[in-house]
Amino acid sequence: MPPRKRQQYIIGVDLGGTNIVVGAMAIDGKQHFGMRSVPTSADLGAEGVADRIVGVIEGVILDTIAQTEAHRSDFIGVGIGAPGPLDREKGLVIVAPNLGWRNFPLRDRIGQRLGLPATLDNDANCATVGEWWQGAAKGGRDVVGITIGTGIGGGVIIDGQLYHGASDVAGEIGHTTIDLNGRHCKCGNYGCLEAYASGPAIATRAREVLVREETASLLPSMVDGKLDQITAETVYKAAQRGDAVASEIVRDTARYLGVGIANLLNILNADVVVVAGGVTAAGDALFAPLRAEVRRRAFRPAVDATRIVPCILPGTAGVVGAVATFKMQHLGGL
Repeated sequence: MPPRKRQQYIIGVDLGGTNIVVGAMAIDGKQHFGMRSVPTSADLGAEGVADRIVGVIEGVILDTIAQTEAHRSDFIGVGIGAPGPLDREKGLVIVAPNLGWRNFPLRDRIGQRLGLPATLDNDANCATVGEWWQGAAKGGRDVVGITIGTGIGGGVIIDGQLYHGASDVAGEIGHTTIDLNGRHCKCGNYGCLEAYASGPAIATRAREVLVREETASLLPSMVDGKLDQITAETVYKAAQRGDAVASEIVRDTARYLGVGIANLLNILNADVVVVAGGVTAAGDALFAPLRAEVRRRAFRPAVDATRIVPCILPGTAGVVGAVATFKMQHLGGL
């Protein structure tokens, strides 16, 4: 009787401006091991953060070995998701404003230090692929993922393939224009979706209402009167408690996102749109008006063919997707 084939594992890395999340997965994607999250500590610089990533990966490998009795040789590679723009072919992070990086060869730094093959892809692409492989978009063929946090990122899967575009910029949903003469965005443009519906934008709009209007609201008391400490999470919590100002902000956010999603449906005719990030904590208060706005603006056949759903892998979609992108690039698919 031939010896049983050993299980193999892939490491997934989700690099964010705030946290680094790392975990191992069995090659079939059915089991997670050793999931760890540590602060990014961007002030250490690119080399210092790369050292942190390697250290966390080593810890995850040891945890996985302890849980499974795996051998070091059973770990076959590392998938890395990082903020972009990227040059995937060269493994470079071209610009990462939240980290202060330029042209940093992250893929090869990690791969060489570990002695393992590594891949690099956009973090929002990874989150989208993670939800498509193991999460809320499972079974979709044409999928749009929207990640809402400090910024708004996105990923696009067309006919079962992650779409990168001619220069790895596809999926920058946050920088589509929804108001020709609108708010200034950090990217330099005006009227970007990100300038209205990202976490900081939600908090800014709430502060503007409180400063402009004398209106009863729970929000000031939730931050001891320090309006600059209002965050998107504060707004979601106040809305859940029935606060009128916060509820209006959430409804407006839903409408902005609905406009962006309606545009995408008319262009891509996706069968699933998955929304990830803290904004999903608002629940039906967000998704009901969002879906209604999409119905008002997109062609009915496109609306009828799609599901607009919250993510079901909060905190881990980027890791799962980083593993998936490694499989897609090194093992020929999922």
